[in-house]
Amino acid sequence: MPATIYLHWAATPYTWLRSGVYHTIISGTIHRLHSYSVELPAHTWRRNSNAIAISCACMGGQPDPWSLPPTSAQIEALCRETAAVARSWDWSSGEITLPRVMTHAEAASNRDGRNPHDNYGPVIWGGSGERWDFLQLEKHGPPTGGDQLRQRIRQLLDEEAPPPGSPAGPLPAPGPEPEPGGPTTAEPLSFAGSTQIQARGLPLDVTLDNQGRSWALAATLLERYDIPYTWEASHRRILIGSRDLVPSFQENQVQPSVGWPLFEMALQSGNADVILRGVVRQQRAWCRVLEFAEEFGISVQFKPFTLLERRGG
Repeated sequence: MPATIYLHWAATPYTWLRSGVYHTIISGTIHRLHSYSVELPAHTWRRNSNAIAISCACMGGQPDPWSLPPTSAQIEALCRETAAVARSWDWSSGEITLPRVMTHAEAASNRDGRNPHDNYGPVIWGGSGERWDFLQLEKHGPPTGGDQLRQRIRQLLDEEAPPPGSPAGPLPAPGPEPEPGGPTTAEPLSFAGSTQIQARGLPLDVTLDNQGRSWALAATLLERYDIPYTWEASHRRILIGSRDLVPSFQENQVQPSVGWPLFEMALQSGNADVILRGVVRQQRAWCRVLEFAEEFGISVQFKPFTLLERRGG
């Protein structure tokens, strides 16, 4: 049976973020907290196997949940992330059906008839009203939220993705790396030329993108800093064996809008917390050098951009 994507709201403030509950949480930005290839235990009752959960941080208003409604930006990000996952699984727009993409309201009311259980969904569907995520997309809106979301996801899948590696124009001159935490571009990512920086006292080959950011082979960086890892080709995932690493869940992670196949670097643990994402280019995994340094606690100096030693490592 194909996997199912479940769409949730977290009944929280917009700023809520917690690992271990949903694979991805959308606040103002997308936080991909866990690998989509692992199962989390408790996002959708009796439906956690062969499933992923994407949630918007919203609807936590008291006493009226609608005082913190899902924003239009959150709903669009939810649909885009779902479309990106579907595309990575080679789903077509015609395969975005209720059994494959469901709101928690629909799952709670067993609208697909897959796994009969007590109806804890919306009252209008004969349930207890315990879960009604995305029954409506706005206050007093029609109870067709799931249908509306699936229609938008179909539209996104039918849109033509920008070709990766489009011409980038002149190569940016080597210089200081953009400041940590700066915004990422929504433009398609392209590369033009290579240079070298110093990392742990040795030269490191890097490639510059159209925003002037440095990228390097993930395996080269991990080996340079003696960090054990395993490459899972079937999942496009690097599992890290380090025990002293706590992912920061940065808001400016690489997004599917860059137009390249993505890989993820994750902890080698049951939940596989995502550390960072990069792109697959020339059949190899590349990541942003500065993001790698920030996540692994590596000291950095600018002018010129240089990686030093790993703090505490």
